[in-house]
Amino acid sequence: MTLVMLGGALVGVGLLLVVQLLARSAPSGASGLMQLDADLRRYRHEVTLTADRRHQQESLRMRRLGAGLRRALDARGMQLPVSIRADLGIAGRSLETHLASSLVGALAGFVAPFLMLLPLSIVSGSLPGFIPVWLGVIGALVGALLPTVQLRTLAADRRRDFRHVVSSFLDLVAMNLAGGRGVPEALSSAAGISDGWAFVRIRDTLETARLQGVTPWAALGELGDEVSIDELRDLSAALALVAEDGAKVRDSLVARAVSMRRRELADTEGRAQAQSQSMLMAQMLLCVGFLLFLTYPAVARVMGL
Repeated sequence: MTLVMLGGALVGVGLLLVVQLLARSAPSGASGLMQLDADLRRYRHEVTLTADRRHQQESLRMRRLGAGLRRALDARGMQLPVSIRADLGIAGRSLETHLASSLVGALAGFVAPFLMLLPLSIVSGSLPGFIPVWLGVIGALVGALLPTVQLRTLAADRRRDFRHVVSSFLDLVAMNLAGGRGVPEALSSAAGISDGWAFVRIRDTLETARLQGVTPWAALGELGDEVSIDELRDLSAALALVAEDGAKVRDSLVARAVSMRRRELADTEGRAQAQSQSMLMAQMLLCVGFLLFLTYPAVARVMGL
């Protein structure tokens, strides 16, 4: 009974805090305008996320819950780290869904230890009541951090693929510039060569920049800031110099593409060596276990076990 009362009290306090966090207060005129501007900027950034078609698959309830959490955080001046926002941008996920997933994971992690230890408590009847409470707190922390950990893993893989695409994109842009095309035409032609998610993302960014009256190299620089890819920022700075000296820029683009491919090759070799080392350790552990299995009967007979 004590365990149930403590669990119910903690759940009630958590729900009360969530309700207070989501409680909307009437904003002032200035804060309301700032909120509208922030929503407009966020919408412009999320336009290109339709390249992955992920937002159409997200649950509407999760997005509503996450929208409430985002408004509550914005109203209190709380922002997620820039690295998490960049990971969300490269992974094609919305901030609302990530916040809702973290909240649901925290609640599930808090309840899971109680459900797992409840049969043991009923059978033994001697389990102290404070152990499940602390396990619930730890489970809530793990459940809240699990979506972020998964997001970072996914973002690292997709960022690696995006860099590989950027190296090919640089070669295509240089070839189009060498053929006498202008920068906007060269960028559009290079981005339309493939229907991969990275090329589609670049193509949507360029199309959005054209509709908004923004230069394409500035849009690529903003995309580089959004997804935290330095190569796109360098490409934006290099293309801004095309009007002064196109030939040198073409050579620079080719050199950048070669350098990116060499760095990707070095990273691939490093990952392969790391995996080889981990496989070697696994083989050594297997050998040690096999030797222990062979020598155990003799050692047990000598020691009289």
